[in-house]
Amino acid sequence: MVGTLVHQLTDDASINEIEKGGLGPYYTDHGVGVYPQSASGTPFTAAYIAVKGDPIADLQEDLAAEQKARATYEKLIDLCRDNADVVDVLQYLRQREVVHFQRFGEALRNVQDKLAQKKFYMNNKNLITNLNDIGDNTVNNMTVTQSNDNMMNYNSNCGCNNR
Repeated sequence: MVGTLVHQLTDDASINEIEKGGLGPYYTDHGVGVYPQSASGTPFTAAYIAVKGDPIADLQEDLAAEQKARATYEKLIDLCRDNADVVDVLQYLRQREVVHFQRFGEALRNVQDKLAQKKFYMNNKNLITNLNDIGDNTVNNMTVTQSNDNMMNYNSNCGCNNR
């Protein structure tokens, strides 16, 4: 969205205005097209997306990315104080980052709570048969899953899990 905003602001600019605004090198490489790069000219790369495959590590990375984006929008707002229309768009984008941060925080707490639940394992073929017959995977507030070796995994949802 920021790239599109810059494009809209520079679309009708003359070459003199572009040069005067310090955008000569950018214009030389990209015209007034949208090309995602940092303020120092480093192009966007998928290397910015840090994924470990661990839900807690990945959510922490998401939280950090949202805060970095929020901070960037605040700096852009500082640079554009004289243009109310641009500031309005940037404030909207900054607020989205705040909401995303809150949602990722909620997701992190949910994952941590799920991982902290006590698990009970047992091998009871009669119970497995009975559960399969009725097709219900919830018994007495306990979520039941069956592994390949017929071991039962019970995740207690009673709210009394202590660490």
